[in-house]
Parts: sequence; C-alpha cells; structure tokens
Amino acid sequence: MNTIQFLISTLFDLFLMVVLLRFWLQWAKADFYNPMSQFVVKATSFAVKPLRKIIPGFGGLDLASLLLAFIVAVAKISTLMLVLYGGWAIQPVIIQALITVLKEGLNLVFWVLIIRAILSWVSQGYNPIEAVFHQLTEPMLKPIRKVLPSMGGLDLSVLVLIIGIQALQMLLMDFLV
Repeated sequence: MNTIQFLISTLFDLFLMVVLLRFWLQWAKADFYNPMSQFVVKATSFAVKPLRKIIPGFGGLDLASLLLAFIVAVAKISTLMLVLYGGWAIQPVIIQALITVLKEGLNLVFWVLIIRAILSWVSQGYNPIEAVFHQLTEPMLKPIRKVLPSMGGLDLSVLVLIIGIQALQMLLMDFLV
C-alpha cells in the first residue's frame, strides 16, 4: 500500500508543482518566451484554458491556475482517501487540499532556490532556466539583501530565505497537527 500511496502522491504533486509554477511565472511577470516557461504553459494549458473561460484573472493574478492547483489537490486527497481508506468526506478533503497547495507552494519555492544556487555555481554564460529562476526569486531575495550586509561577494540571501521557508513549513505543521 505504501507503494501505491507514493506513486499517487508523486504524480499529483509533480503536476501540482507545474501548475503552481505557472501561477508563479505569471505573478512574477517572468519571460514567457523562455523554453522552460513554454514547457510549463504547454503542460498546463489543456486544463487552464477551460477554467479561464469561467474565472478570469484579477490584478495580474492567474486565478484559473490557482483554482486548477486546488482542484489537483482535491483530486489527490480524494484518490488517496478512496484507495487507502475506502471512504470520502468533503470537509477533510477541502482542508487537506488547501494545506497541500500551501505545502507544495513552499516546496516549489524551496527547490527553485536550491536549483538556482547550484546553477549559479556551475553555469557558464547564459542559461535560460537560470534566467527564469532569477526572475522568479529576485522579488523575494531583494528585500533580504537590503537588510543583510554584504559578505565580500557571497550572497547569503538565498540561504536566509531557505531557512525562513523551512521555519514557516515547521510552523505550519505545528499549527495544523
């Protein structure tokens, strides 16, 4: 049963991260002609386009992508409940789906920061993925750099944000459990 739970969670979580990445790309006004951005748009457009007819964007936010993320989380929790427990209840599904979207959003930011840090050490010249990750994370890192003193060429703002995200995840889990 653990294998089935792992596979279901992994498949839904991967798609959920791509959907949340689409929301984040639009929110950050990242370059949509970038190859990575194009992949995200193409991988999610089959589900986002119909939702856009129902829910338009508001204030630069792609609410259709956010709704899709919630729907994917509801599908994940519902599938796991049915497979593991043989039952289903609406209130726990909705609460768990909201928690799942928030948790996966924080995980997405964490992994984008990790990959951005690694790419900054190894990339030589222009890298399109690094450029998009820079566009995504720079609005969060800039305020930290204003407060954090310069460390002789070392940018510790990524580390500070990663520690903050981990602390927020722990706080969230303490609050919810």
